Amino acid sequence: MKIVAALLLAFLFADCQAQSDIKFASKGKIDYQLSVAQEEFIDSVQRNAFKYFLHEINPENGLVKDRTASWSAASIAAVGFAIPSYAVGAERNWITREEAAKMVNVIIDFFLNSRQDSVTSATGYKGFYYHFLNMKTGKRDYHCELSTVDTGWLIAGIIFARQYFNLNNEVENNIRANADAIIERLDWNFFAMKTNDKYNNSISMGWIPDKGLHNMGWVGYNEAIILYILAAGGNLENAKDAYRPWIDSYEWDEPYNGLAHVIFPPMFGHQYSHMFIDFRSMQDKYMKEKGIDYFENSRRAVLTQREYAIQNPNKWKGYDSLCWGISACDGPGEKFNYGDRKFLGYAGRGTSGNKNVFFDDGTLTPTAVAGSIVFAPEICIPTLMNIHSKYSKNGLWSEYGLLDAFNPTLNWFNPEYIGIDQGPIVIMIENFRSGLVWDYFMKDPLIQKGLKKLGFTQN
Repeated sequence: MKIVAALLLAFLFADCQAQSDIKFASKGKIDYQLSVAQEEFIDSVQRNAFKYFLHEINPENGLVKDRTASWSAASIAAVGFAIPSYAVGAERNWITREEAAKMVNVIIDFFLNSRQDSVTSATGYKGFYYHFLNMKTGKRDYHCELSTVDTGWLIAGIIFARQYFNLNNEVENNIRANADAIIERLDWNFFAMKTNDKYNNSISMGWIPDKGLHNMGWVGYNEAIILYILAAGGNLENAKDAYRPWIDSYEWDEPYNGLAHVIFPPMFGHQYSHMFIDFRSMQDKYMKEKGIDYFENSRRAVLTQREYAIQNPNKWKGYDSLCWGISACDGPGEKFNYGDRKFLGYAGRGTSGNKNVFFDDGTLTPTAVAGSIVFAPEICIPTLMNIHSKYSKNGLWSEYGLLDAFNPTLNWFNPEYIGIDQGPIVIMIENFRSGLVWDYFMKDPLIQKGLKKLGFTQN
């Protein structure tokens, strides 16, 4: 009896000690009451988007297609988004936990054992991976770069996996052990830039065989803030020096009254890092001086996009308070040009108000809204329901739910889905509903260490 009591006390002490090590905690799901109709609707949107990660994959190596086109290569960022999506599927009983663990185990086993080499036909180098991989062979495709930020999304998914898959069985033990091995071999210092410009000390955007490091570094503000947190929690020397050029490049603006924030026009830049990190009540030095946090910053970016659609300076059809959302996505292309109206294919569309607009050609993307549900559910949910009601009968809804993009001016609907646009829909809706991804990801010691090193504090 004394032995049992001692073991119980030891367990409780260890658990309390582990909890005390978590300085930056997830605050859980969003406190917002849904109607029955709203609950059913977002469940349908989320579940259909989730199906992308069941069907647009190679089950032999776990790679996820960049897009639904038959010729598509794999996107390592889409793989990173798939990993927590499988956990979402398990929690929602769309698949079993065993099925989720099996798929994640295949992914992690592939990346651990794939070829890491400087040759052009490898899968990765220095612990990082190429942006696009051949779906069958897993080797570099499209002559692409060794991508730091896309590797970051893959690693974020793997970090989530080693926290979520915590059962004591062969598959989940293997997931954790192999995840540790992948994370530990990342050589962040290889990408530290030494230049005489604004990129000095920043993390390079990538590396190309026979050419070397990309001559541009990740400076803010955009989707890559998580990259600096991962690097600071890893082996990057002088992490604070690396973070400085990131912050020094911020652009603070007030596009509309009361909506001052660090701007970045494409909405995905305000979503991706937030899929994993719960920034609520957490500030670095810059945000502390501004009196807000990055979560509030994203909320203001969302409200800005809605206001832009209401004002609609370019007079595109469809734009209003219930039809908005501009981010990187496919578009109609130049074959639809008429008069002075010009249309683009895939582009990094976005708006941070009338003065800061990227490629607004009347094309909207549902992921800009669905992936922002945590920030402003009171406008995102009615908008999603409106565009579904108004445009689904014309072709906006298909096998994986809301299509990637549409253009009301042309009555054009993108025939394809894109993996990195489906991921935010699944993950952010789940964070809204339960806080699942935030809850597990924020516990990781690497994330705790990275946030602390960069000077974050949480109220």
